[in-house]
Amino acid sequence: MTAQYDVSVEDIEYLKVGEASLLARLYRPKGDGPFPGVVEVHGGAWIGNDRLTNVDIDQALAASGVVVMAVDFRMPPAAQYPEPVADINFAIRWLRANAERFHVDPAKIGLLGTSSGGHQGLLATMRPTDPRYMAHGDAGSDDASIAYAAICWAVADPLARYHMVKQKGIERLVEAHNAYWPDEAAMDEASPQRMLERGEDLALPPLLSIQGTEDDNLTPNMATHFADAYSAAGGNVQLEIFEGAPHAFVAKDPASADSTRAIGLIIDFVRAQTAR
Repeated sequence: MTAQYDVSVEDIEYLKVGEASLLARLYRPKGDGPFPGVVEVHGGAWIGNDRLTNVDIDQALAASGVVVMAVDFRMPPAAQYPEPVADINFAIRWLRANAERFHVDPAKIGLLGTSSGGHQGLLATMRPTDPRYMAHGDAGSDDASIAYAAICWAVADPLARYHMVKQKGIERLVEAHNAYWPDEAAMDEASPQRMLERGEDLALPPLLSIQGTEDDNLTPNMATHFADAYSAAGGNVQLEIFEGAPHAFVAKDPASADSTRAIGLIIDFVRAQTAR
């Protein structure tokens, strides 16, 4: 992947909640644009990491000609579901409101999410007008719609994952679930998989899903089941399976052949969705 653009990087406060200042790292191709924009939502079992987690993906995507807004959002113990999703919804609206300032095409704003960030990103994508997610005040735009989304090793069914980690005794992830979620009913209500199966009225923009076969962090075939349900509901999904790849393989080894291919797929997907 040959970089087409030099990239400028800056941190900016996009939202203040009480005393909490939420920052975004903006990766901006140097040029007049307008460029596609992507809001990037990091993983970390809902309770950890920050806007720098996916720097290798974000930098490469920006160098291909995309403005990337990698966001911090509230996490436990400061906030539980649905509050972090409201932060992400606000970030989408904030980027659209500031599109001219950052040389972004407001009609070509997408989302990228990894792991638990894939889960929260799916909620923001599929329920852009949910009043709980629109809870923050004026962002300068009331349009939180997403034109396309890419998810990597996403927790598409948090309730199924909760049952799995409890059965396996993976205490770290059990504790993460208990910190983020009020209860199992909330895990069911905010499961993208189950939202589709319930036949909810959802936004279903084109979707790229990247998943490794040696991911012991998720239930077997979670990505496949979600892709099937998304397609059955009328969505267009591109599922890319990486044989032998573990959970979060790009962050673990950004220089590997699998990571290079995965980043290339994300770049190609965004290009394809924003070419017209």
